Amino acid sequence: MASEKAPVETPLALSKYSRRVFLKSVLGQSDGGVGFIGRRVVVGGWVKSSREVRKEPITPAVEVAPDAGGHKDVTCVEILQSRLPFFRSILKVLGGGEQRIRDKLDSILPKPPQPSIAILQISDGSCVPSLQVVVDSALAPPTRIMPTGTCILAEGILQLPSMQGKQTIELKADKILHIGTVDQDRYPLSKKRLPLENLRDSAHFRPRTTTVASVMRIRNALTQATHAFFQENSFLYVQVPIITTTDSEGIGENFQVTTLSGKGKIKNQSIRDDAEGVKLEVFKASLKEKTKQVEELKRTDSNKEALASAIQDIKKTTELISQLEAKEKAQAEKPVRTDNKDKVSEDFFSCQTFLTVSGRLHLESYACALGNVYSIGPRFRANRLESKKSLAEAWMVELEMAFSQLEDVVDCANDFLKYICKWILENSTEDLKFVSKRIDNGVVDRLQLIATGLVENISYTEAIEVLNKVTEKKFEAKLEWGVPLSEEHESYLTDEIYKKPVIIYNHPKEIKPFYTRLNDDGKTVAAFDVVVPKVGTLIRGSQNEERFNVLSTRIKEMGLAKEQYEWYLDLKRHGTAKCSGFTFLFDALVLYVTGLNNVRDAVPFPRSFGKANN
Repeated sequence: MASEKAPVETPLALSKYSRRVFLKSVLGQSDGGVGFIGRRVVVGGWVKSSREVRKEPITPAVEVAPDAGGHKDVTCVEILQSRLPFFRSILKVLGGGEQRIRDKLDSILPKPPQPSIAILQISDGSCVPSLQVVVDSALAPPTRIMPTGTCILAEGILQLPSMQGKQTIELKADKILHIGTVDQDRYPLSKKRLPLENLRDSAHFRPRTTTVASVMRIRNALTQATHAFFQENSFLYVQVPIITTTDSEGIGENFQVTTLSGKGKIKNQSIRDDAEGVKLEVFKASLKEKTKQVEELKRTDSNKEALASAIQDIKKTTELISQLEAKEKAQAEKPVRTDNKDKVSEDFFSCQTFLTVSGRLHLESYACALGNVYSIGPRFRANRLESKKSLAEAWMVELEMAFSQLEDVVDCANDFLKYICKWILENSTEDLKFVSKRIDNGVVDRLQLIATGLVENISYTEAIEVLNKVTEKKFEAKLEWGVPLSEEHESYLTDEIYKKPVIIYNHPKEIKPFYTRLNDDGKTVAAFDVVVPKVGTLIRGSQNEERFNVLSTRIKEMGLAKEQYEWYLDLKRHGTAKCSGFTFLFDALVLYVTGLNNVRDAVPFPRSFGKANN
């Protein structure tokens, strides 16, 4: 008779370097971990909530063994307890009621603490649900392990819950290996369910909350999906520099890198503003419109916050106009002042350097040798305007492809978005279910909207025409050809008119980077934006200008310092190829996937104007 095979135990996922079990490997099972009952495990995590259950005190009869002389060892407490009748008699003689006698005796005799059980809900960040851990007071004082935020490492046996509740399994601890206590008066998460905006000043603690932990796991999954897509499609991962000598786009404010703090400020070689290169007339027309808006807000006196923001916007626009007017009077390539050069020579680098706003120029140099390349990293813009969708330090995914044109890179962007949305739907079901319940119940539908591939393609000119036909809504920003579409315009296109993602292509040359390929009409460039519901622009891409003379002219037209771009012009002088690429706003995708409204809640350590707490 053949012997029966012993059942094979389901393996538990252990942390290779800390020898503990990830809670996800237990609670993430289809049966909630019931199949692991009876297994001994070590778990670690942080207390999310707790309660204490008192046990009925049991006073066992203790038989004391006699010593060699026939005498029994007794404790001081036992001696005092044996003399209680004698003490009561003395107190009665001296006077005093029965209650006073009892109180005096209680103060003399030590009271052992009443035994109890601490029931902890702990999380280790690996999944949404928490594990119930039962700790007897004999193992650890409840006052030490129960406060929210306490770190605990415990060993014990998995068992069915000892009390009725939502849990399907619990750990009965028989060893406490570590306790990290909490100062409840100073710990910011002691209060339950703090709003996300209240957590921004405690970025180092907020991943301990269920919501932020779930958002970070989704962010991790998006990173995995990004690498998977590009690796599967034969792209090489290239790290581009954060410190650069080049204003990579020529249309934004840069952070300057210097070690000359307190030794005098080095003046930038070229004017850098939020929209350099846009025609001066467009700025003046915009200023008139903004002035009218301010007058209207002053009359209604309904939104003081909007009024203050509009006044600040007018001030900035006026400064930009002054800069552009001064620039028109100056020579096309004004030599750098001698004192400026002297100061640069004292700095760490021998020339002006900045935190990069884009890595696409550097990536293109590698695409011209390796074919298809991509990079992921932080990009920096010294933008002082408050926005829920942009930060001073933002994470971007960028790519460049050799031998490709606008149509090719648009197809790549479309495929990339489909891939990443399908990945999240298939691999982050638990976290999507949580954010759907806690934040926005429409996140799954939005992901499926992109995953199905339904996209509307329109030119910039068509977008202006469509929006100008809208009569049921009055836009705050005036629509005019040559001006960037505002968030309000983009939102109306995707949410109200087309109700799906929109790709807008062939933008005016004044509102796109200098390296974007000029179209045959001489007015537009081969650029595109992918705009999605809720968050707006997710991708900005283009075919790059490969013609040396045209590129040189564009640099001159935009008033950029040509010496900054000599290395880039070299690519066009020697063995140039048609290249195209895009910049993918990674933080904006996190907003799209999670349903969050503010990018400061989607980034581990957000950096914005006036705010850098860690």
